[in-house]
This record gives sequence, structure tokens and C-alpha cells, in this order.
Amino acid sequence: MAARATTYRSGHEDEHTAAMRRLQVLSLHLLDPSSSSCSEGLALAACAGKRRHASGGADAAAALAAFLRGRHRDTQARVFEFFRARPDLQTPVELSTAAHRELCFRQLCALVREAGVRPLSLMASDPAEYFAVMEAAGGVDISLGVKLGVQYSLWGGSVINLGTKKHRDKFFDGIDKLDYPGCFAMTELHHGSNVQALQTTATFDPVTDEFIINTPNDGAIKWWIGNAALHGKFATVFARLILPLQGKGGDPADMGIHAFIVPIRDLETNAVLPGIEINDCGHKIGLNGVDNGALRFHSVRIPRDNLLNRFGDVSRDGKYTSSLPTINKRFAATLGELVGGRVGIAYSSVGILKVSVTIAVRYALLRQQFGPPKQPEISVLDYQSHQHKLMPMLASSYAFHFATLSLVDKYSEMKKTNDEDVIADVHVLSSGLKAYITSYTAKSISVCRESCGGHGYAAVNRFGALRNDHDIFQTFEGDNTVLLQQVAGDLLKQYQEKFKGGTLSVTWNYLRDSMGTYLSQPNPVTARWEGEDHLRDPNFQLDAFRVSHICVTISLQITDWIYLCTH
Repeated sequence: MAARATTYRSGHEDEHTAAMRRLQVLSLHLLDPSSSSCSEGLALAACAGKRRHASGGADAAAALAAFLRGRHRDTQARVFEFFRARPDLQTPVELSTAAHRELCFRQLCALVREAGVRPLSLMASDPAEYFAVMEAAGGVDISLGVKLGVQYSLWGGSVINLGTKKHRDKFFDGIDKLDYPGCFAMTELHHGSNVQALQTTATFDPVTDEFIINTPNDGAIKWWIGNAALHGKFATVFARLILPLQGKGGDPADMGIHAFIVPIRDLETNAVLPGIEINDCGHKIGLNGVDNGALRFHSVRIPRDNLLNRFGDVSRDGKYTSSLPTINKRFAATLGELVGGRVGIAYSSVGILKVSVTIAVRYALLRQQFGPPKQPEISVLDYQSHQHKLMPMLASSYAFHFATLSLVDKYSEMKKTNDEDVIADVHVLSSGLKAYITSYTAKSISVCRESCGGHGYAAVNRFGALRNDHDIFQTFEGDNTVLLQQVAGDLLKQYQEKFKGGTLSVTWNYLRDSMGTYLSQPNPVTARWEGEDHLRDPNFQLDAFRVSHICVTISLQITDWIYLCTH
């Protein structure tokens, strides 16, 4: 009997060890070790951990890593290799705000001018490759990833998506090559999420054929504007377009929020231009490589052609024209073209989660604590309590990775087809994924830090920087609470659409569609399908999760009932 018990325990332990080895190999696929800016000693420690894998594990890791990075793995490898070969461009642990800002700008310049990466060209031709570059840059330094996003997703994206051919011809190459560093001036001191309430004005002067950009009060100061404090030479300024004498009774007419290109610094001397006041937002909790500033405009004049006029234009004689009939429709179209920034935040947040989980799992594999008497101590990762901390985050990293890849594919389809249904899907998916993933990552970074004990508190191990730099991801490109409310509103709208017509047949059709999966379960053939399409069906997966959850809940209730009956 004892022999059988020993045999069972040994077999069970072998099975458990094999399963853990598979999980450990999976953790190594999440991030190329070359992307981590760690010391030589730490890099050697990570390699030591790999030696515990069975033979062939390294090949399996490389194969899965290549699959995960997809068709743009060479692009990401190129970014990692470039920075690994340049110690002068690697971010040290202890760095002042001023030094970090200058280093971050040098990193971006080197990536574009020396490594030959052309982010705006990639964004225009293949958004998936552009987001792969952004993730890789964030793996080097999150500040670099964000500064790249400000330059290309926001400043560059606003020009190519809200402007027309004349703007692309004039600015595209300069933005792409970083000759025209720029800003995205939307947020104001008193208004962030409520973009329609922005107060900055752009009043058309028909005499000089110019717009006059003005900050009417302190609350209208453009605030937290990336690239503004030091490096930006242009800004896309979101302002209320005012047409004099065209309102009721000859009053000025407010045509709603429009975007304007405003030069803010001299291209040669970098001196601030007349009528523009720039202040530094100062040291932040994180992302101190990004120079956030405040912009105030004192009746700054710009040419009429600097209006980004894809959705609305003003003629030489001051007449307003638009293919969209209302202010609300123009506003929705304008913001809709800027959804790429939100997609990039979700994608980048997954990259940060990968970094955090990779560090935590590798540490858990190497760290040994306690063990049987007179036996070597065992890996922390062998403890079930530690697995319960890390394995859900490891699994989520994979799930989020493929979810954001799917989102990027939809975004690419949207840019190619301009299909209204795809546009609506991208808006809702980007809002929901951005809110959920960034909130999950923020919590997970803290769990990863705790999982590494005291060593996780050392700055060199990156958790402090990861946590602080990522924290703002929950706020910019849409406050997470507001985004989730938008998703909920859209779901309720879709639910309402199901019942349009109000007839009994409409209600029955909805119930039939909703209950189709459940009604098919008693069918012994359907219940035993093992085909790929069936197993990948989200309805089947959701139902399987529901049944599993119900079974666990009922079993716990039965256990409690038995306990009460026997005590």
C-alpha cells in the first residue's frame, strides 16, 4: 500500500513538474531577453534559469517567440539590437528630469535617423508594423514609446487623418524624419474628457485670410501637452472655429471644435515664437523623459490653409462648408480619426505587462526558499500560492496579446475600407480593451513587484519605473471610467436595436439567438464536438466557463452543507 502511495505521489509530482516546466518555458516567450535594459549580472541570471529546461526548450521558446511577434518580428528585433549595441542610448537608473528628457529625444532621433525607422510611413502603410515599433521602443524605455507616440500617433496622425493632400504634401516628410517635432494640443486646464467644451478659439479674419488663435482665460491653457516644454516646433491645436457676423443677428457663429496647425518655435533657433507662451509642467510621477508643457496663445495669427480641413473648410470669403451636416457629426468624425492613439495605448500596455510578468516569473524560477529536511531548497515557482499569483497574469498576457493584435487588424481594415460598421467596432473595442488592459496591467505590476520580495524594490529591477510610467495609461487617451461607460452605452444601444419593431417575432428571434448555445447542449452529438471551429467558438467558450463556474459553486455549497450536517 505504501509502495502504491509512493508510486502515485511520484507520478503526480512528475506530472506537476512537467506542467510547471511548460509554464516556465511559456514565460520566456513573452519577451526577448535582449529587450530588457538590465545589468550583465542580471542577464546571466536569466540565462542560468534557462538551463533548468529540458533539452529542446530553447528551440521551443524561440519558435513560439517568433510566432508571437508575428510577421513584424524582424522589425522589433532590429529595434532591440540597435539599442543593445548603443550603451550611450540606454536609460540609467538614476537620472535627472532634464537629463532624461534629452536622452529620450536622442533615443528617438537615433531610432529615426540612424536606425532608419520611419514610423509615420509605417503608420500610413502598415499600422501593425508601426505598433510593433512602438511596443519595442517602450521595452527600451516607456518614455521613449510615449514620446514616439506623441510625435507620430498624435501630431503626425492628426495631420494625415484630419488634414487633406496639401497638408500631407507639406508636412509628411518633415514629421516622418523628425525635422518637424510636434505636439497634440487638445487637453486644457479645465477640460480633458469633455472635448466639446474646449474654450480656445480660432477666429477667422476675412481681411487678412488668417485664423487668430487665442486663449481666452486661464482654464483654456493647453495643459500636459507632450513635446511642448522643450522639443516641439508645431502643435495641432484643437479650438472652436468662430466665423464673425455669420450667427443670428450678425453675431459670431461657433462652428464647433476644429484642428489647426500652429507653429510654436523657430525651426532654426528653437526660440518660442511671438504671441506664444510656453511653461513647463515640471517633474511628474513617471514618464519624465517626456517634456510635458502648457501652451497659451495671445492672438496668434496663422494662414487659413493651416486649418485641417478634411471634415470642414472655410473659403477665402469666409463661407463654411462641410460634407457633414451638424456640429455633432463633425465632432464625432474628428475624434473617430484619432482612435489610433487609443489602440496604441492598449497595445503598449500589453508590452509593459509582458515585461513585468517576465521579470517576475524568471525571478520565481531562480529564487529558492525552504524545502524538505536535509534537501536542497526548492524554487519559489514550485509553491502553489506563488503560481496562483503569477500564472493568471502569464495567461492574461497571451490573451491580451492576441486581443490587441486582432484590434490592430480591425484598425488596419478600418483605415483601408472606411466601412462604418468596422469604424463602430474599432471605437468600442479600442475603448473597452484600453480601459480593461491598462487597469489590469496597473494592478499586475504591483503584484509582480510583491512576488519578487525585497529584490523587486530595487530600482535596477524596473518595477518602480514600470509602475510609475504606466500609471497614466489609465487616464490619457480617455479616462478608463468614461471609456467603460461609453462601452456600456454602446452595448445597451445594440441591445435596444435587437427589439426594434416591437413585435413578438422580433423578441422570439432575439431569444432564439441568445439561447442557441444552451438549447444545443442536450444534443449528445453537439456536446461532444471536438472540431477546431466549435472549440474556438466564443459562445462555446463562454458557456463552458459558465458551466464550470456553476459546478464549482455548487460543489462548494454541497461541501458546506455536508460540513453543517456532520458537525
